[in-house]
Amino acid sequence: MTLCCKVLQDISSASSVSCPDDCGNVGGPTSPQTGDIFMSASLPYLYSGTREASLKKFTAQPPRQNIARREGKEREMVLTFTTMIPTLSHLIVVLQLYFLHEFSLQRALYILTILVATYPLFKLHLNQRREPCQPRDTAWLRSIVAMLDGAFNRQNEHPHFPPEDANVGSQLNQRLCQDLEQLYHILGIDDDTNTSLFPEPHTILCTARTDCILCPNKGQPRTLRRHRKPQTVRLLDSHFRWVTAELYVAYCANCHAEYYPDRITYHPDEISRRVQKLEYDASYLRVSKHGIWIDRRVALAQENAILRFHSGWSNFAEWLSDTIGVAPGLISAHGLEENFTVAAHSSAHVLAETVRIAVGENGGVVAGSMDHGCTNCTHLKKYAADFLADGASFDINHAGVADAPLNPGNGQNGVPNPQDDIPPALATVPQQQQRIPGSARGYTRLAVMDGKSITHKTCTMTICEGSLVNYKNGRFCRDHLEMRTICVRILARQTVTSRKVRIFGAACWAERYSMHSDSAVTCDDETHKQWHQKYLDRFSRLSFPGVQRVIRRQALGNAPETDPSVHSELPELNGVSGENVTHTFRAGKTYCLQTVHWACGCPIGWGKCYRSESSSQVLKIINRIWESRPESRPSFLAYNDACNLLRHIVTQDPNSPWILSTKLIVDAWHYIGHQASDILCRLWCNPAPTNGSQPDLISVSVDDNGRSHTTRAFNTETAEQLNAWLNGFEAQLRQMSDINFDFSIHVLMLLYKDLIDKRVEKKQEGLSEEFWDLVRIDQAAALAPVAAGGRECADAAEGGEGQ
Repeated sequence: MTLCCKVLQDISSASSVSCPDDCGNVGGPTSPQTGDIFMSASLPYLYSGTREASLKKFTAQPPRQNIARREGKEREMVLTFTTMIPTLSHLIVVLQLYFLHEFSLQRALYILTILVATYPLFKLHLNQRREPCQPRDTAWLRSIVAMLDGAFNRQNEHPHFPPEDANVGSQLNQRLCQDLEQLYHILGIDDDTNTSLFPEPHTILCTARTDCILCPNKGQPRTLRRHRKPQTVRLLDSHFRWVTAELYVAYCANCHAEYYPDRITYHPDEISRRVQKLEYDASYLRVSKHGIWIDRRVALAQENAILRFHSGWSNFAEWLSDTIGVAPGLISAHGLEENFTVAAHSSAHVLAETVRIAVGENGGVVAGSMDHGCTNCTHLKKYAADFLADGASFDINHAGVADAPLNPGNGQNGVPNPQDDIPPALATVPQQQQRIPGSARGYTRLAVMDGKSITHKTCTMTICEGSLVNYKNGRFCRDHLEMRTICVRILARQTVTSRKVRIFGAACWAERYSMHSDSAVTCDDETHKQWHQKYLDRFSRLSFPGVQRVIRRQALGNAPETDPSVHSELPELNGVSGENVTHTFRAGKTYCLQTVHWACGCPIGWGKCYRSESSSQVLKIINRIWESRPESRPSFLAYNDACNLLRHIVTQDPNSPWILSTKLIVDAWHYIGHQASDILCRLWCNPAPTNGSQPDLISVSVDDNGRSHTTRAFNTETAEQLNAWLNGFEAQLRQMSDINFDFSIHVLMLLYKDLIDKRVEKKQEGLSEEFWDLVRIDQAAALAPVAAGGRECADAAEGGEGQ
């Protein structure tokens, strides 16, 4: 009987299928006529669909036979490539042709899993074969052969199964690898099939107990019964994936105890209510009354997060929700995934540096921030006529601020700074009375800018902004690295006037060979050594909180003699006071981190100020942020020193785009601390003027008594929320290099933007279609939509939003 007839007899459901090798049988046994075995593609149990012309031969070997004895007697079988759905019959054919009956089930399943896992390598093999002059056996195919050979190895066999010949596994693997393409086709493994050959098993939640542990065992165990029908619940598995599971509850028919996967509920005799006993080694835990379960390893991950990262329970839950979701990374968020490349086998430092160059050095723009809009940062354009229609009134001679916050520094009752009337001879801000008929109403957006004292180390040279070569204990950049071989420059300086500084006293340029040790930063001049030691005594022994504590105790006069002493002033050097001596004992640092974001808190971009938060550096930062999107400049920009920034812009370029497109205002908290005599600040930088000069910055609210009040339309203090969030990362950022610092800030800003976007979506604060309909109301069909910021033609007629 040939193998073809045996397969027909065993698994064919057809009763009259002619044997394709002309053995004379119709579905029954016969004596073999030839050594070649053919299996027709028209076998109903194996194939469905139409027969195709392309055929391929592959070898087959009868199972349970001595392969070594029949070596060389290969049989050919013809298979066609047809579109089919794999069935159990296909799997049986594969098992009979390529597996021995002596194989354990564990070993057979292991080989099948390896076969499925190597399909991506087989695709690469076929793709390489498409090129001309390629070898028959590519390196991809040899890798598959090696993996399958390991799967056929005897070490994957069950230990209690009988031994086999040493060459059986390699021979079977050789035959299987010759027919890989047909096997993948038979098993339905291809690019068009989304389902896996081995689908995820269904998760069952039930108790690990088999008998009741509460009932006394009197020679016969109390078995557990099924309690109620199974319940469908949601399970967060160990891979942090939500899956559907079936919950089964068992109960004891004697004591009526209920057995859950993580607990046992029962009714004690002495208590009138049910109590529960926890299972401390449960694999699954219930975390919600509404059918939410988690894998035990998720709970262990939460414990480790609390231990290692000091993460709270709610923070871990939010992190888990963010991890399960899919968010764009830094490169993909900037749309650089197609063109971004990095050196092969590069280190983490090189990768961070390459990403930094791609997304922005020393600052940048948060991806997607220019297109952000919500009800907290984007409002409809307003005119004075809109408020007059609501019954509001304005005093054009009074430059007050609507809903001004109280300043605790002014008076005992926290009264804001007094705001005198504007001098009558001074020109006032043009009033935006009403919208031009037929024009679009437009919209306005407000951005907030603020500095945060989060810094990183830089070169110790005063005028240098270079990065350190050694961030652990270095002091110089690569351009000034030769300074490390010279005694530290100790320059005595003295202030002559408020604007000029004269430096006197010669710098010490002693070569390194004159230094008293290899690790010294000064030469062997005793004066320099002593001054440096006193500097170390002041700054190096204690942390900053420790210094504050010691100084406080010294001021009270009750500090123990054994405690360290701190002198708040450095000693003189060559007759010059310590605070007027410049040196290079330690690395320099940046001045602050400058952040810009919308009034809702969504970050727009950021930059770094190196020596001070000067108006020139701030102007460079905002110019860089809106360089590629000038049409997206905000209508208003709130900044604590906006009046001086406005002076700087007007002085440098009276026709600056910022003068024409954006109004610079001081945020409400800092505005009450500005001098009342600063007419420019009061007239042009008022965050919410009550004289009606900027109706976009105010809104009308009605109190419980029915009286109307003007309040601020935008929140200009959202910078404090971002700064408070950044405080949690300040300790790590201060110790980073400039490359890692920039990379981390880019990532943090992107994460914070995602946080704001989720909050806007949750609270349904996005801009609706009704909002955009109001923006375009009365707009002529030929006119394009108004650009961001409400810069419509009303600016020219009624006094626009610009300065």
